[in-house]
Amino acid sequence: MQHDTRRKFLRQLSGTTLLLSTEGLSALAAPDIRKIAPSDNIRIGTIGMGIMGFNDVSTALKVPGVEWVAACDLYTGRLQRAREIHGKELFTTRDYHAILDRKDIDAVLIATSDNWHARIATEALEKGKAVYCEKPMVHKLKEGLPLIAAWQRSKKTMQIGSQRVSSIAYAKAKELYRAGAIGQLTCIEASFDRQSAMGAWEYTQPTDGSPETVDWDRYIAGMPAQPYDAKKFFWWRNYRAFGTGVAGDLFVHLLSGVHFITGSRGPEKISASGQIAWWKDGRDVPDVMTAIMHYPDTHEHPAFELMLRVNFISGQGETSTVKFIGSEGVLEMGYNGFTIRHRKMPAAPGIGGWDALTTYPQAMQDELMKQYDQRYPAASRSSDSANAAPTVYRQPEDANEHLDHFTNFFNGVRTGSAVVEDPIFGFRAAAPCLAANDSYFENRIIHWDPVNMAVKA
Repeated sequence: MQHDTRRKFLRQLSGTTLLLSTEGLSALAAPDIRKIAPSDNIRIGTIGMGIMGFNDVSTALKVPGVEWVAACDLYTGRLQRAREIHGKELFTTRDYHAILDRKDIDAVLIATSDNWHARIATEALEKGKAVYCEKPMVHKLKEGLPLIAAWQRSKKTMQIGSQRVSSIAYAKAKELYRAGAIGQLTCIEASFDRQSAMGAWEYTQPTDGSPETVDWDRYIAGMPAQPYDAKKFFWWRNYRAFGTGVAGDLFVHLLSGVHFITGSRGPEKISASGQIAWWKDGRDVPDVMTAIMHYPDTHEHPAFELMLRVNFISGQGETSTVKFIGSEGVLEMGYNGFTIRHRKMPAAPGIGGWDALTTYPQAMQDELMKQYDQRYPAASRSSDSANAAPTVYRQPEDANEHLDHFTNFFNGVRTGSAVVEDPIFGFRAAAPCLAANDSYFENRIIHWDPVNMAVKA
């Protein structure tokens, strides 16, 4: 009975274009925000005013009842720009403690270099602040469990910034995947390709960057003394001491979506390879990187293989895809939706053609063909979905996963409700990617415990 219901579901999907209205997706989207009373306003401070810092503020302020009152950055030019946008009344500082010590700030947005994420988030939670922290949640694997413990002690809301888990398209894909649209999942291919200097993190640098305008000593606090280096400050993603490379950035985006759709806690075996193939600008992280991860059979999903790739010099240009490959089809995620292509294996194994049949004596071939015809009727030799039209979904044009992610966060701050990407989810998405870095730099396979979130001895 269950099998018949599933076949009917797949027939209904075949050749369908899903264009759902925003209203029809209310169960999938972020929570509705009621009219906010002044007493319910959330006052935020932002620590780190680089690209994501400014973008996070812009998005956060679209949520009703959110006020931006403070900004911290180690480069004075960004603080000047923050005041240009918001006004001279905005409090600005180079010292993030000045924000954490303010009693009138309810939540902080952390968008610093990766090496500061765990340190600042822990201190913010201890000061009673809600925290929105950009991914990856931590810089090193050893920081994950202590930060989770700090969050649990604080009883404060904390959301990690991998916004695709708030995507309407991913929510719909999850629904169809769980309904069996592609059969049994066997492997996933996920990639990001770029072909530009900015895509490879060579961002425009200011004309006045210097030890006078950059608080370099605060930036390298806890590290051995070293002279000011503009690249290590403004292009920090390219350096292991400050960032986590393509694995900590783009791999984490990919795994966040994979884990959201499959419900997975993570892989148990991780291996990575890569090189600096093109961008020989002083960086010490690869510009081309691949990883293979084995996900074990669990209650949430069957065993499957995950293949990741990031290529910063790709002739394909700026592209990204995640393909969930199953026994009866492929679900391919794109930027604004997905496509499911259906193809089911025939019940009959086939005979003749590129086959050993013709290597046997003629009489034996005739007997084998007779037996085959008797055993496999014509209907079993083809799939009713072999030539089925694809299922296509495109999310509404006004869908904004970044805004939905922040709406969910602020709803959690106000009501105490669970968020879509708490530190446990965030670490389970980040940890395999940081382990991929360890595999690459140490030239070894990493064995990971996805339940207890620890490297296996």
